Amino acid sequence: VQLVESGGGLVEAGGSLRLSCAGYGFHFDDYAIGWVRQAPGKEREGVSCFSTSDGSTYYQDSVKGRFSISSDNAKNTYYLQMNSLKPEDTAVYYCRYIEGIDSCNFYRGNIDPDFGAWGQGTQVTVSS
Repeated sequence: VQLVESGGGLVEAGGSLRLSCAGYGFHFDDYAIGWVRQAPGKEREGVSCFSTSDGSTYYQDSVKGRFSISSDNAKNTYYLQMNSLKPEDTAVYYCRYIEGIDSCNFYRGNIDPDFGAWGQGTQVTVSS
Protein backbone atom coordinates (compact mmCIF):
# COMPACT_ATOMS: atom_id res chain seq x y z
CA VAL A 1 0.00 0.00 0.00
CA GLN A 2 1.27 3.44 -0.90
CA LEU A 3 -0.22 6.82 -0.08
CA VAL A 4 0.88 9.98 -1.85
CA GLU A 5 -0.18 13.30 -0.39
CA SER A 6 -0.34 16.76 -1.86
CA GLY A 7 -1.94 20.10 -1.22
CA GLY A 8 -0.34 21.60 1.85
CA GLY A 9 1.03 25.11 2.00
CA LEU A 10 0.92 28.51 3.66
CA VAL A 11 -2.38 30.29 4.08
CA GLU A 12 -3.70 33.19 6.12
CA ALA A 13 -6.13 32.60 8.94
CA GLY A 14 -9.63 32.20 7.56
CA GLY A 15 -8.36 30.73 4.34
CA SER A 16 -8.80 27.28 2.83
CA LEU A 17 -6.68 24.40 1.64
CA ARG A 18 -7.49 21.00 0.19
CA LEU A 19 -5.26 18.05 0.92
CA SER A 20 -5.23 15.05 -1.41
CA CYS A 21 -4.25 11.47 -0.70
CA ALA A 22 -3.86 9.11 -3.66
CA GLY A 23 -3.90 5.46 -2.70
CA TYR A 24 -2.21 2.55 -4.47
CA GLY A 25 -2.24 -1.16 -3.79
CA PHE A 26 -5.30 -1.39 -1.57
CA HIS A 27 -6.10 -5.08 -1.10
CA PHE A 28 -9.31 -5.07 0.88
CA ASP A 29 -12.76 -3.61 0.45
CA ASP A 30 -13.11 -2.55 4.09
CA TYR A 31 -10.67 0.04 5.29
CA ALA A 32 -10.49 3.53 6.68
CA ILE A 33 -8.71 6.58 5.38
CA GLY A 34 -7.73 8.92 8.16
CA TRP A 35 -6.04 12.25 8.42
CA VAL A 36 -3.80 12.87 11.40
CA ARG A 37 -1.66 15.87 12.23
CA GLN A 38 1.30 16.63 14.41
CA ALA A 39 2.35 20.08 15.45
CA PRO A 40 5.81 20.82 16.88
CA GLY A 41 6.03 19.74 20.48
CA LYS A 42 2.60 18.15 20.44
CA GLU A 43 1.33 14.62 20.17
CA ARG A 44 -0.09 13.23 16.98
CA GLU A 45 -3.86 13.59 16.80
CA GLY A 46 -6.57 12.22 14.57
CA VAL A 47 -8.39 14.92 12.66
CA SER A 48 -10.79 13.11 10.38
CA CYS A 49 -11.59 9.66 9.06
CA PHE A 50 -13.69 7.98 6.37
CA SER A 51 -14.76 4.35 6.61
CA THR A 52 -15.47 2.43 3.41
CA SER A 53 -17.40 -0.28 5.26
CA ASP A 54 -20.35 1.98 5.99
CA GLY A 55 -19.44 5.39 4.58
CA SER A 56 -19.27 6.91 8.05
CA THR A 57 -17.03 9.81 8.89
CA TYR A 58 -15.32 11.13 11.98
CA TYR A 59 -14.18 14.65 12.79
CA GLN A 60 -12.27 15.86 15.79
CA ASP A 61 -14.32 18.41 17.71
CA SER A 62 -11.90 21.23 16.93
CA VAL A 63 -12.45 20.86 13.15
CA LYS A 64 -16.15 20.05 13.00
CA GLY A 65 -17.96 22.38 10.65
CA ARG A 66 -14.67 23.51 9.07
CA PHE A 67 -13.09 20.35 7.63
CA SER A 68 -14.69 17.87 5.28
CA ILE A 69 -13.42 14.48 4.10
CA SER A 70 -14.45 13.10 0.72
CA SER A 71 -13.41 10.58 -1.89
CA ASP A 72 -13.13 10.10 -5.63
CA ASN A 73 -13.50 6.35 -5.99
CA ALA A 74 -12.58 6.36 -9.65
CA LYS A 75 -9.20 7.86 -8.78
CA ASN A 76 -8.82 6.09 -5.42
CA THR A 77 -8.10 9.50 -4.01
CA TYR A 78 -9.27 11.01 -0.76
CA TYR A 79 -9.50 14.67 0.12
CA LEU A 80 -9.54 16.80 3.23
CA GLN A 81 -11.12 20.16 2.54
CA MET A 82 -10.07 22.60 5.23
CA ASN A 83 -11.96 25.87 5.53
CA SER A 84 -11.82 28.73 8.04
CA LEU A 85 -8.30 27.71 8.94
CA LYS A 86 -6.84 28.86 12.23
CA PRO A 87 -3.21 29.24 13.34
CA GLU A 88 -3.72 26.28 15.69
CA ASP A 89 -4.34 24.10 12.64
CA THR A 90 -0.67 24.50 11.73
CA ALA A 91 0.92 21.04 11.62
CA VAL A 92 2.23 18.31 9.38
CA TYR A 93 -0.75 16.39 8.09
CA TYR A 94 -0.52 12.69 7.29
CA CYS A 95 -2.90 10.49 5.36
CA ARG A 96 -3.49 7.07 6.94
CA TYR A 97 -4.76 3.74 5.61
CA ILE A 98 -6.09 1.25 8.14
CA GLU A 99 -7.58 -2.06 7.10
CA GLY A 100 -10.70 -3.48 8.69
CA ILE A 101 -14.32 -2.76 9.33
CA ASP A 102 -15.14 0.35 11.40
CA SER A 103 -11.47 1.30 11.65
CA CYS A 104 -12.44 4.95 12.20
CA ASN A 105 -13.33 3.83 15.72
CA PHE A 106 -9.65 4.09 16.54
CA TYR A 107 -9.82 7.84 16.02
CA ARG A 108 -13.11 8.12 17.87
CA GLY A 109 -11.20 6.60 20.76
CA ASN A 110 -8.32 9.06 20.27
CA ILE A 111 -5.98 6.34 19.09
CA ASP A 112 -3.76 6.37 16.00
CA PRO A 113 -2.81 2.72 15.57
CA ASP A 114 0.75 1.69 14.77
CA PHE A 115 -0.30 -0.54 11.87
CA GLY A 116 -1.47 0.40 8.40
CA ALA A 117 0.11 2.76 5.90
CA TRP A 118 1.23 6.38 6.07
CA GLY A 119 1.52 9.14 3.56
CA GLN A 120 4.71 11.15 3.42
CA GLY A 121 3.16 14.12 5.21
CA THR A 122 2.43 17.62 4.03
CA GLN A 123 3.01 20.86 5.91
CA VAL A 124 0.08 23.15 6.59
CA THR A 125 0.97 26.57 7.97
CA VAL A 126 -1.71 29.08 8.92
CA SER A 127 -0.52 32.61 9.61
CA SER A 128 -2.35 34.94 11.94
